[in-house]
Amino acid sequence: MDIMLFHSAYGLTPAVEAAAERLRAAGHQVWTPDLFDGRTVTTVEEGMALRDGIGKDELLRRAVMAAAPYSERGLVYMGFSFGASVAQTLALGDEKARGLLLIHGTSDIAESASVDELPVQLHVAEPDPFETDEWLSSWYLQMRKAGADVEVYRYRGAGHLYTDPDLPDWDAEAAERTWAVALGFLDSL
Repeated sequence: MDIMLFHSAYGLTPAVEAAAERLRAAGHQVWTPDLFDGRTVTTVEEGMALRDGIGKDELLRRAVMAAAPYSERGLVYMGFSFGASVAQTLALGDEKARGLLLIHGTSDIAESASVDELPVQLHVAEPDPFETDEWLSSWYLQMRKAGADVEVYRYRGAGHLYTDPDLPDWDAEAAERTWAVALGFLDSL
């Protein structure tokens, strides 16, 4: 698979590069655009401030520009937390998208969103302060209404960014379970 992998609000960190290498080792072609122009942060609050400082429209423009040269191939869009919201936005707007793999995050869905059975897999902590149960129920129904084929995996007791070994949220067991299921998902596309 050709995968466009978007980083979290922490920026293009070593953990994101390690995730890309893990995907490459499984036989996938992976691109990791740096939406923050080389800047990384050490807290969620700093990441949100950086994200907000750049602006949603500019970040989306950067993401589209990064994906555009490869979109004809039929990309799988993937992202971590903030990057998952970017990946979701691009996948729902790309008729050639082959799949959407969301880890730690989702995004709003436009009322007009429509896809033809796009395979979508979401991995998220339970509970998650950014992805509440009420929100996830609504998100799931909206994705199904848009035509997506959605699978949701929850990880009880894990922190929000539980796949990142450099953060306090790290949960080795939940991370390995996520990777096993996610790699199977990618192999099925």
